[in-house]
Amino acid sequence: MPTTLSRISSSWIPYAGLLVLFWGVWGAFSAVPTSDYGYPDGMVYVVWALTMIIPAVAALRGNRLDRRPIAAVYGLLVGLTGAGGQLLLFKALTIGPAYLIFPLIALSPAITVLMATALLRERIPRLAAVGVIAALIAVVLFSVSDGDGSATGGLWLVLAILICVAWGVQAYFMRKAATVGVNDATTFTWMTISGLLLVPVAIWMAGGLALDAPWQAPTLAAVTQLLNAVGALFLVMAFSRGKASIVAPTTNALAPVLTVILSLVVYQKVPSVYATIGIVLAIVGSTLMVYADEKRGEAAANTAGPLTLDRGNAPDVTVP
Repeated sequence: MPTTLSRISSSWIPYAGLLVLFWGVWGAFSAVPTSDYGYPDGMVYVVWALTMIIPAVAALRGNRLDRRPIAAVYGLLVGLTGAGGQLLLFKALTIGPAYLIFPLIALSPAITVLMATALLRERIPRLAAVGVIAALIAVVLFSVSDGDGSATGGLWLVLAILICVAWGVQAYFMRKAATVGVNDATTFTWMTISGLLLVPVAIWMAGGLALDAPWQAPTLAAVTQLLNAVGALFLVMAFSRGKASIVAPTTNALAPVLTVILSLVVYQKVPSVYATIGIVLAIVGSTLMVYADEKRGEAAANTAGPLTLDRGNAPDVTVP
């Protein structure tokens, strides 16, 4: 009979809880190095790219690295869209409020759903359709208020929408990668490599290496971005232990909620009525889209029966 400790270690709940904690705290405090110490957002990206190496090494231990060309293609598509979104995110957080940016970014499943509908001819489930409508309303509400009741049309909103699109496209290609048998460790490795590939762009955006920055700036950036990177690994671990239809909506909704709560408490800013409604609609809409999409995937898998992937002579590398 399994012990209580072994049951806990095999459950998805602790990892999902850690993910929500890590990403929620990261979201609330990720702008501190820039806002309080003037650390360039490009340098924050550089720090994030380096911290991704730590969970990538952990993910590869005992897993096989898929060396097929198709794995590299999908890995780069997933990695570059994800890293590009991160590059824009750090810029957005320097000019906009985190408690509005993160709920808006959480609407990225809408892009994934729309791409699947247009490219794969998939039908949109009713719950997902409701989620998309809620997402569109949320975007309109965010566009008319920045949380202080003033009109914006600001750059942060444009950047947040671009990040939302980038991460929605990333999720689409991540799904496509899974259909050809690319494992999570390989995808995460390519995400790390892609992040490092964009480091020169980030340094150029920062105007060079900020070597004269106070020590607190890179230190705080390293701490917050390590939360971001390790949180991504917890996401992979949660998905490997639990049903996607439960894990995805839970993590997708609760992490932005924690970011919103911490941001409002720490920065003591009360959003306007429009912004508050937009936050709620964004989180609810995102949750509905993720839940409907994952339930549809499970139903399709149950109907089709077990799937056998022919890997042929694909060379793999096992990392001890």
